Amino acid sequence: MGARKRLRAENLKEIKTTMAIARLNDSPIAPRKMRLVADLVRGIEVNKALNILQHNAKDASTSLGKLLRSAISNWEQKNEGKSIEEETLVVKSIEVGGGAMLKRIQAAPQGRAHRIRKRSNHVTIVVDGAKAKLV
Repeated sequence: MGARKRLRAENLKEIKTTMAIARLNDSPIAPRKMRLVADLVRGIEVNKALNILQHNAKDASTSLGKLLRSAISNWEQKNEGKSIEEETLVVKSIEVGGGAMLKRIQAAPQGRAHRIRKRSNHVTIVVDGAKAKLV
């Protein structure tokens, strides 16, 4: 049983070295708006994803572009012996979750008030490297 656990641990360690994670907490953009941009680049190769984010007009694309560059940099730090040209980095997953919510009150007619919810989000991006297939 001990050898099986050791083998499984070594396999997990190998898998984790090909992956890199970057997180962005408390981004002041609503999660719904961020998910619209995140859906564009999920599962796409990293260079194409950066190109899509660079040419997208939405405000969320700038912060996602910075986060993707951070994930790429994290991958480079983990894999010092490997070069990006030999590997094919893919955006494996992007998760956008709701963050803290600022609650404000806006005056309404006849002495009433409306609640305004200023939403924020947390984004986690996972970049996975796989060997480029030589054709």
